[in-house]
Amino acid sequence: MSEVKVTAQDLPLHCPRSSDPLWARHPRVFLDPLKTGAAVCPYCGERYTFAGEMPTGHH
Repeated sequence: MSEVKVTAQDLPLHCPRSSDPLWARHPRVFLDPLKTGAAVCPYCGERYTFAGEMPTGHH
């Protein structure tokens, strides 16, 4: 799969994304790319990499 760069504006992060076509969707899973800088969806293998400033405060 491809690598998707996400920022604090994309949090909370979930896969599939709202922009994904209906035929490509699977059950929604929430991912936390902040712990290690990246997260991989267990369903489709899409890799999300956090880019930009770390968020401050509660999200």
